[in-house]
Amino acid sequence: MARWEPNARERLVRAALDLFTEQGYDATTVNEIADRAGLTKTTFFRHFPDKREVLFAGQDMHARLLADAITEAPSPATPLEAVGAALDAITATFTDDRREFSAKLRPVIAGSGELQERAAFKRAGLAGAMADALHKRGVREPTASLAAELGIRAFDRAFDQWADLTNQQTFTELTRHALDELRAATAALD
Repeated sequence: MARWEPNARERLVRAALDLFTEQGYDATTVNEIADRAGLTKTTFFRHFPDKREVLFAGQDMHARLLADAITEAPSPATPLEAVGAALDAITATFTDDRREFSAKLRPVIAGSGELQERAAFKRAGLAGAMADALHKRGVREPTASLAAELGIRAFDRAFDQWADLTNQQTFTELTRHALDELRAATAALD
């Protein structure tokens, strides 16, 4: 085993994604991930409870970021404007160096029912964090949950576009556009 190197968590995430891409999620073991990262299985389990969670690192930070941005939105902001501020905050953390990683991540998740289920759980958690933050602003149900769901739908739609390496727009631009489209679609429901 190599001597200690920094960024064990990030190395594990990248090793896992590479292995999942090369040989599939189901065929990859925690031992293989740790070996590829130059770490031990014990180190893997210090960072992640199982191999599924390795691709969803940062969910708690993202939920906090969304909730904080909603809390800090100007008081006259509508629920969707507050959600838009939250989406701006989270998409700003997705730098261009993460775009290639995200492009590899999409097909890995699409190829595994277990990972699709975990992704849906993550989306629900992020929507819940936004809805809770909206409740704290005094937004009632079902408005808070609907605004949060529209925000997550916009985020997901924009993520798929942003992860396409031929797309040159920023994640923030794509998310704003997706939220505007959804806002217009809800207005057309009447």
